[in-house]
Amino acid sequence: MEFIIKIAQFLTSLSLLIILHELGHFIPAKLFKTRVEKFYLFFDVKFSLFKKKIGDTVYGIGWLPLGGYVKISGMIDESMDKAQMALPPQPWEFRSKPAWQRLIIMVGGVTVNFILAYLIYIGMAFSYGDSDITANSIKNGYWIENPLLQEFGLQTGDNILAINDKPIEHYSDIKAYFLETQTMTIDRDGTTMVLDFPEDFLGQLSDSGDRTFVELRMPFIVSSIDPSSLNTEVDLLPGDVLMSLNGQSVTYYDEVGPTLENFKSQNISVNILRDGVTIVRELRVNDDGKIGVYPGGTYKDFSELGYFDIIQKDYNFSQSITMGGHMFAEKMGSYWGQLKLIFSPSTGAYKGVGGFKAIYDIFPDTWSWSTFWSITAFLSIMLGVLNLLPIPVLDGGHVMFLLFEMVSGRKPSDRFMEIAQTVGFFLLIALVLFANGNDLFKAITG
Repeated sequence: MEFIIKIAQFLTSLSLLIILHELGHFIPAKLFKTRVEKFYLFFDVKFSLFKKKIGDTVYGIGWLPLGGYVKISGMIDESMDKAQMALPPQPWEFRSKPAWQRLIIMVGGVTVNFILAYLIYIGMAFSYGDSDITANSIKNGYWIENPLLQEFGLQTGDNILAINDKPIEHYSDIKAYFLETQTMTIDRDGTTMVLDFPEDFLGQLSDSGDRTFVELRMPFIVSSIDPSSLNTEVDLLPGDVLMSLNGQSVTYYDEVGPTLENFKSQNISVNILRDGVTIVRELRVNDDGKIGVYPGGTYKDFSELGYFDIIQKDYNFSQSITMGGHMFAEKMGSYWGQLKLIFSPSTGAYKGVGGFKAIYDIFPDTWSWSTFWSITAFLSIMLGVLNLLPIPVLDGGHVMFLLFEMVSGRKPSDRFMEIAQTVGFFLLIALVLFANGNDLFKAITG
């Protein structure tokens, strides 16, 4: 069931983005009376799952879910239709249109991607508002479980004051700045320290295989009991909060494991908070230092217990327009920053590049509309930015040659464009293979 939910979100988001991106090319092409021969969701290599011709255009769904395309008459693209290009130009063809019209047709896809992301952020601001956790309300620092972060000097209990001289005011700031970390200012037991991170921090993080970062410290709230646990008959209820084990305080979940290590194969007395009242129960610790109880709880539960403060901001429609623009600009800047790191070999960030499996993995295994729209908006920005890269087979490559034509007054020859498209195609395939190869490598190596 979890797989079905994840794949449904993945395909729905991907299909929406592809269709709207291609509409961004299709609509201006039609407005400028340019013939569109095909409009496809996914690629129809050898055959189509569905196709229907309406007017001059064949609309269809391909079987290979790696993208989509529109085939515009008289345009040198990945279809490499040399027979058509060898014929005299026709008034309905792309090559017969003024350069400014061709430019609008080519930038239409990425324009729609950026507008879509902006509109989604407006809708999210209006529908859900904005919630965050204030950094100064977080007691006793953060939970650092990642061995690599520990190697760089971080410890559980550290308070993070700044990353690269950017002050941390909210918990979300850590996630926003984390990938670009060069220095981190922390407070450890009242002492301020500055930790230096290596230039290839992201490369080492990718190689480590550990995806935990800086986590919130939370209480151990009972969610359920393992059917094989030694404590199935103990009176434990969902929502119970473990407060101490054999007299040793366990304010945080990260303290429970190390404490239980001292009581392997023993019975222990446990203080539990239930509905504001402290009760005592006896639990059995197995030979591995486990009690067979699963933790749970939500940020709201943790906040109500006083572990941190959640701030909620709601926006009216006019405020949502401003907030949506702020969110769009923030995500756009963040993604450009990530691309800069990826194309800087010394950072090792390229090791973390992923393909379709990586995109699939970011969707949750439960359906959440807020999460779905947030991911879709970011993917729309990502698709728009990647399509602007000056690779001939991408929109950015066509735009590059059109701008050259408009500035110089000289149109690149068809032969040159064919060669450029071929080179761009193989370069794009290499990038796709690299990204998805990374996914495969990570899956094999665990």
